[in-house]
Amino acid sequence: MNPYEFQELVAALLRAMGYHLAWVSPPGPDQGLDILAYTDPLGAMGPRIKVQVKRRADKISVDGLRAFMALLGGQDVGIFISTGGFTSEAQREVRGQENRRISLIDLQRFFDLWVEHYSKVQEEDRQRLPLKAVQFLAPRE
Repeated sequence: MNPYEFQELVAALLRAMGYHLAWVSPPGPDQGLDILAYTDPLGAMGPRIKVQVKRRADKISVDGLRAFMALLGGQDVGIFISTGGFTSEAQREVRGQENRRISLIDLQRFFDLWVEHYSKVQEEDRQRLPLKAVQFLAPRE
């Protein structure tokens, strides 16, 4: 899966979670912003949600996180998704933010969200990362 395909999975998940995507960057350099979303269809109610998506094996450092935070305005919400996760310094940086709302999502959290919202993911997007239900016997109560 290339980085753009992972970005499309993230966009599909955000739509399934009820967000309205105003913009998804095309393949190529994105200047640090991959997805722009809102909580309402017109983007009139705010907040503006800026999403950075990274498909890489290594963890995002505090410097990488700060570069993303520089793109956030005062009322923006930032979501940084990285398949490689985040260094402990980057995680501390986010916990220490008092005026910025930022969520860090690693591959495990992304997958958990995908499972949780799978029933609302559009059928064509499900084909990108399909799930199969597993049945088991439940103990008698």
